[in-house]
Amino acid sequence: MKIHFLFYGLLIFALLMLFQFSRFWTFGNDQGKEIFILVVALVSILIGIYFGKNKSLKRKDKSIANSEIDHDKINSLEITSREYEVLELISKGFSNKEIADQLFLSESTIKTHVSKLFVKLDAKRRTQAITIAKDLRIIH
Repeated sequence: MKIHFLFYGLLIFALLMLFQFSRFWTFGNDQGKEIFILVVALVSILIGIYFGKNKSLKRKDKSIANSEIDHDKINSLEITSREYEVLELISKGFSNKEIADQLFLSESTIKTHVSKLFVKLDAKRRTQAITIAKDLRIIH
């Protein structure tokens, strides 16, 4: 974290020095202003590309690290295959009715599966169940 602060500080310092240098460079030179604007634009583009590339790489690393599902944890929590299907559909944002339609079950059956999942995951709400399941690496 300290490296990031140092890097940003040096970057700001370099840009300020570039602005100060531009005051002397453009003195008496009409073409200097356009060149200075071009240099600042190129530096800004390169900085944006650098930071954008780093963020996209970090997102890929996180998705790769979280891509493996812990089947042993699913078995230890005694989550049935049907309950697991319901949990996956909950994580995708489906309502009980939509889950029932997709799995060809009644809505009351889905409510039973959801309540059993809440007990097994020690959750009180759907969002909490999804968060716990993601932390346990049993869903994506």
